[in-house]
Amino acid sequence: MAILCRPSIAVPEYVLTMEHTLELARTLHADHPQLGLALRLIENTGVKTRHIVQPIEETLRHPGFEARNTVYEEEAKRRVPPVVFRALDNAGLGVNDIDLIVYVSCTGFMMPSMTAWLINTLGFRTDTRQLPIAQLGCAAGGAAINRAHDFCLAYPDSNALIVACEFCSLCYQPTDIGVGSLLSNGLFGDGVAAAVVRGRGGSGVLLERNGSHLVPDTEDWISYAVRGTGFHFLLDKRVPTTMKMLAPALWTLATAHEWEISDLDFHIVHAGGPRILDDLCHFLEVDPEMFRFSRATLTERGNIASCVVFDALDRLFEEGGVENAARGQIAGFGPGITAEIALGRWVAAERGTIPPQALRAAVV
Repeated sequence: MAILCRPSIAVPEYVLTMEHTLELARTLHADHPQLGLALRLIENTGVKTRHIVQPIEETLRHPGFEARNTVYEEEAKRRVPPVVFRALDNAGLGVNDIDLIVYVSCTGFMMPSMTAWLINTLGFRTDTRQLPIAQLGCAAGGAAINRAHDFCLAYPDSNALIVACEFCSLCYQPTDIGVGSLLSNGLFGDGVAAAVVRGRGGSGVLLERNGSHLVPDTEDWISYAVRGTGFHFLLDKRVPTTMKMLAPALWTLATAHEWEISDLDFHIVHAGGPRILDDLCHFLEVDPEMFRFSRATLTERGNIASCVVFDALDRLFEEGGVENAARGQIAGFGPGITAEIALGRWVAAERGTIPPQALRAAVV
């Protein structure tokens, strides 16, 4: 039995609106031969606001990879701790109760990992296990949930803390002016998220099953080119069509669990863009309303990479959740092309008990 408790989310104070983004594109790329196409693609994302860790004037500068990574480390150390403590409060636990820290990020690099800094600085036990994940991109939020679930299955009395920290704005490259790059400049935002998976007790999503799927021969569809100037994000024009290839994996996992995916009560999925959500409605045969939390994240915060699934899940909590024992899925999508999928039931806080049918499924 492992329960994913309510996440904690924070976004930086600097805000970019859609109007500002479009104006920047017109100003910076006035002579671009495909500017009109890029502007239409940015508008079609539906992203109204995004948050970034620096003022836009600083974001547009490129002081070098070293300076950018220094900003990443400083901002992570400043912004992560409050989010961690709120997540612990949401789970009713303290630092001494955590046995594993999973840290996911693809927008900066630290070694030793941020996990070591958290243990040393915030008072976690020195025997706390560390699992940093750096190369799964947007899928890492789902992967973190699944690896925490696995850990709590192996050690049923243990608890895992997940931390996701993504400062996508620090990956802006002024010399990358392909249409895909211009679209990315109008899509991604920054954010920090944390959540606890409790081995016993708590309320939230009782995790019952997880799975992964990789679409063969799509490694170059979403990738980083690592150069002297840092991470250069590469986005293939075929990426918006990936749900046709990933949706069957979602069906398969649910079917193996004897669930009908089109009949689930909630869906928390990575909102990489509006096409992803529209296609999932079609291929999973679910009402668009099922993706309202993911779409709200995309609209208000943009694509915040591994933080998306936690932000969308927090919105479900904020709405009051669903009825006890309601069934749902959580899915993250990212480079590979990879899907990380979890199935679980809602455990309502006011009940304080695990539904018998969910407990039986978790034990089995």
